[in-house]
Amino acid sequence: MKKHLRDMLVIGFALFSMFFGAGNVIFPPYLGLSSGPEWLVGFLSYFLADIGLAMLAMFAILRQGSPEGITSPLGRIPSTVLMCMIVLCIGPMLAIPRTAATTYETSLSPLVPGVSPILFSALFFLLILLLCVRETAVVDIVGKILTPALLIGLLVLIVIGVANPIGPVGTQPLVDNVSATGIEAGYQTMDVLAAIVFGYVILKSAREKGHKEPSAQLRVVSGASAVAGVGLLVVYLGLTYLGATTARFFDLTVNRTYLVVSIVRNLMGTWGILLFSIVVALACVTTAVGLVSASADFFSGLSRGRISYPAAVCAICVFSAVVSNFGLNEIIAIASPILSVVYPPTLVLIVLALFGPRIRQEWVVRLSALGALAVSLLDVLRTYTAVEIPLLDALPFASLGFGWLLPAVVCGAAGMLISHRTAVS
Repeated sequence: MKKHLRDMLVIGFALFSMFFGAGNVIFPPYLGLSSGPEWLVGFLSYFLADIGLAMLAMFAILRQGSPEGITSPLGRIPSTVLMCMIVLCIGPMLAIPRTAATTYETSLSPLVPGVSPILFSALFFLLILLLCVRETAVVDIVGKILTPALLIGLLVLIVIGVANPIGPVGTQPLVDNVSATGIEAGYQTMDVLAAIVFGYVILKSAREKGHKEPSAQLRVVSGASAVAGVGLLVVYLGLTYLGATTARFFDLTVNRTYLVVSIVRNLMGTWGILLFSIVVALACVTTAVGLVSASADFFSGLSRGRISYPAAVCAICVFSAVVSNFGLNEIIAIASPILSVVYPPTLVLIVLALFGPRIRQEWVVRLSALGALAVSLLDVLRTYTAVEIPLLDALPFASLGFGWLLPAVVCGAAGMLISHRTAVS
């Protein structure tokens, strides 16, 4: 029992450290500012769309045994394409560059203004390259120090902010739909996609610690998920509230990182900025190392070794360094349409992966994912062009960003009917 508890805590802290990266620092305060008096509703929507779905993805991987087990019913080519899109999103296109951009704008600029972002990105990814290419204990050491330091630093900030609020909570929301805004912010963290990679790492860690039986793995991973979930819940809740108390000073035009830095400076002064900068930098470095390593492993395996792991690491670091210079807000803007397309079919696959083979049949999986993908493509087309598609607004849960849900269910039912008729014939 002591070993199980110890492993739950160790893996749970590691999971917290993996998930708490760039987006997790900047999105909750901005969401609190946007939500005003409804900040608690915004937080709940955000938390469910972020960590709630991410934990669901991990249990789906636990059931299927690997990330590929979630996408495999789509067929070899569609499964490979979707996995590539997922890895690119959590890798060199969006999530990895965002760690560098967040570190620069949140940790370095407030302390040392005028440093070239190009020089910083080069040095940042040189460090990531060294940590990923060479087998070293540095990442493990940083992870073990990071998690308690991160929690302590954030809890101190939150306690001070609750005891002495920056100002009163806004009298009205700054957005039309607080729940939809919270869900979108949860999407933007990309933790659901990251969980597809991180979940396998956590499962592998549980096996290496001696938990070979599925029941033991389930118990350890469930406990670890609870540890990480509680930690993230407390931190997100506090950061969302702190953002809500800044309504007197900011509106939605404020830069997300500037908002976070302003909160810390107001509550803790210059020393708080220094402490917070170090903690955020370590969080982003740890997340970047995990994502670069996982992405390089994927692409090296996809090429059947023709692209070596070190070569993949180098290519990912160089590409990410270039993208990181677009700036944090630009990266977030680029991420939005891509995630709007990738998330719905991925969520459908995650949910179906939790069911047995009687429901998770090939036609059911393929048509459900296709239904979700079709609606998400139309929604992105409408959002970023002048095309009007009134039908999308009539779909249930469309206002919450889940308009794809009913089409996915209907298409899945059609797939079940096709599978039944095929089996009979």
